[in-house]
Amino acid sequence: MRLRAEQLPAALARGMTGIYLVSGDEPLLVGEAADAIRAAARAAGYADRRVFFIDRSFSWDELRLATQSLSLFAERRLFELRMPNGKPDKGAALLTQLAEQPVSDLTYLVLTDKLDRKASDVPWVQAIEKHGTWVPILPVDTAALPGWLRARAKMLHIDIDPTAAQLIVDRVEGNLLAAQQELEKLKLLANGAAIDVDLVLRSVGDSARYDVFQLAEAAAAGDGARALRVLLGLKSEGVEPTLILWALLRELRGMWQARERGRLRNNARGSGWNLAATPSERAMARLKKLALAPLLIQAGHTDRVIKGLAPGDAWSALTGLTGAFAGALQAGADSGRVS
Repeated sequence: MRLRAEQLPAALARGMTGIYLVSGDEPLLVGEAADAIRAAARAAGYADRRVFFIDRSFSWDELRLATQSLSLFAERRLFELRMPNGKPDKGAALLTQLAEQPVSDLTYLVLTDKLDRKASDVPWVQAIEKHGTWVPILPVDTAALPGWLRARAKMLHIDIDPTAAQLIVDRVEGNLLAAQQELEKLKLLANGAAIDVDLVLRSVGDSARYDVFQLAEAAAAGDGARALRVLLGLKSEGVEPTLILWALLRELRGMWQARERGRLRNNARGSGWNLAATPSERAMARLKKLALAPLLIQAGHTDRVIKGLAPGDAWSALTGLTGAFAGALQAGADSGRVS
């Protein structure tokens, strides 16, 4: 059978199957699924565990002989096959046989990277799906990451502010393992309290990171000299460009939302702008004259430069965006360099 990762615990509670295949490119989720299978195996009396690393030099006869031999330490055994590329080559027939003809008191756990559609249709995978359990680990969509992080926080019995969750997601750039580690660290720092933006910023280890808000507020208020001075200070202290961009975008969203509320004469806060800041009086005074749409486009370009998806220097792009937001500079749309 084929299961989603969240279905695995309930299936394991009903009993073990003869062979498991866990495939995917998310180390955290693959590791958690494998850990759940190992824990269930131990609980079921599979006390003897052997690990086989499958590469081009691996002898499949070694696995065949181990399968046929008796254990010296336990009646039930778990054989773990780590096969990163998902290509058993000469061992494909043996894997098919092990799935179709399970050995009493012996369970196999096969770990591979993501299997594409072609690899999923090969006989040994089909045999495991039919006679055992296949758990393909799917990546978490970018838009779903904040919700995924909040669900993880709930599992750890902690509350996290949606804005703080989004900030963590922006910092880890899709790395689920890094997000989980950040969450566990924040749980210790929170000491039972809810996780908010201030705590996330403090966890970075440099109190100067509070200045990202000062930077954004100065830019929104049109104080170009102060905004660029703060930006230079943040750069010298090694603050991550992603964090600075997040603060600028938060302020831009707040100003856009304020403008739309005024235009539509509606005070309702749109769900799509739940991460927006509340503009200061000085920022509101600039609202009618500020070209927000081009600034948001420029922010998108800056994000691509920071991530290496567009040419240019991250700090030059941030300088251009900060200066343009403050009304002090114009930035080229292509290079991310101030002109």
